[in-house]
Formats: sequence, C-alpha cells, structure tokens
Amino acid sequence: MINKIVRDMAAAMEGVRDGSTVLIGGFGAAGQPDDLIEGLIEQGARDLTAVANNAGSGRTGLARLMELGRVRKIICSFPRSAGSVVFEELYKAGKLELEIVPQGTLAERMRAAGAGVPAFFTPTAAGTKLAQGKEVREFDGRPHVMEMALHGDVALVEAWEADRWGNLTFRRSGRNFNPVMAMAAKLTIVQAQNIVELGAIEGERVVTPGIFVNRVVNVRRGAPWA
Repeated sequence: MINKIVRDMAAAMEGVRDGSTVLIGGFGAAGQPDDLIEGLIEQGARDLTAVANNAGSGRTGLARLMELGRVRKIICSFPRSAGSVVFEELYKAGKLELEIVPQGTLAERMRAAGAGVPAFFTPTAAGTKLAQGKEVREFDGRPHVMEMALHGDVALVEAWEADRWGNLTFRRSGRNFNPVMAMAAKLTIVQAQNIVELGAIEGERVVTPGIFVNRVVNVRRGAPWA
C-alpha cells in the first residue's frame, strides 16, 4: 500500500545530506514551508545551496537557516526585499554566495528540470551582466541567452491538501513556485495543512501528482494566504 504520510518532522527530513541543493517554495510568506525549514534546521544539514524566490525576511525561516551558517549559496530573484537583514549582513561580510536569476527564468529552469529539458533559450537578461559567460544565440533577430535546467536534491513544499499517495492541491497564491519545485527535486518533502482520504481530491483538481512527491507531513498551520 502506497502511503507517503510520515509520522513526524524527523522522519520527513531523514537523509538530507550536507551540500544539498534545496528548493524552497513560497512567494514572500505565501506558500512558504516554514515548518519544513525549521525541521531542516533541527536535522542539521549544512553547506547548502538554497533556491528560493527571495532571501527571507526577519530572522525566521530561510533567514534563520542562513544566519546559522548553514547556507553556502543562495539562488534567488529578489535577494534584497523588506526585512532581508540577514542576507544583507552575510553578503556584505562575504559569507554568502549569490546567484541572481530573473523570476520567470528561475521558474522555467526548475520546470525544465522536471520535464527532462536540459537547457533552453530566453531573451530575458540578454545584453546584461546576468548573461555574461553564457551562450547567446539570435532567434528572429533577437539575442537569447541559454539557461540550464535547475535540479534540486531536495524540495521543501507547502500544500493545502494531500492524500496518502502524495497528490497535492494548493490554495490561491500559495501555489506559486511549489509545483515546479516538487517536479525538479530528487526528494520532495511536503507540509500539508489538510490530509484527506484517497479519492477526495478529484483528478482535475490535482495540481501536483503524487509521482513527484516522496514524503508528506501534516502541519495544521501554514504561511498566511494572500
């Protein structure tokens, strides 16, 4: 019997290794898997590459993971945003490597990883510093930059509903990067606000099929919804 529901956070985080690339869902606070991030902190993995939309805020969640010295590099679209004090401190001190990726390109790099596409061309960032060192080709008279698929060792995902097979739904803006991250990682770990019976999620409502999900832990609270 397939049952991807795990008993606790320790079981959810089992086997996450030092040096992993960790995809962290969320758009600001919406859909951010805060409990999974806390679980990762407790688990102890370090020397991580974090992939997220932004670099966290305040001193909780992703920001706390970085402040504890567990993140070597961050790949994100918006490193500087309201409350990104930890990023500012670490980056100025030379303790954190940064790779900036335009938001649409970030999403597509992970979607490509999940779809088995090794690389693609986009006009975004052509002619800018972000294109330096990358292959550029011309299509229809416009320069396009080649971007590589972005694979994760682990994805931390926040969902609204999950069944024991790992089928997921998302609520409103909590959907954001979570589905593409679930597809792009070798190990996808989900915190779900609601665990439902198998069959309760009608097929056309499934956003992320269980084939992309490895572990689900029930968390009855989550990030606020926009």
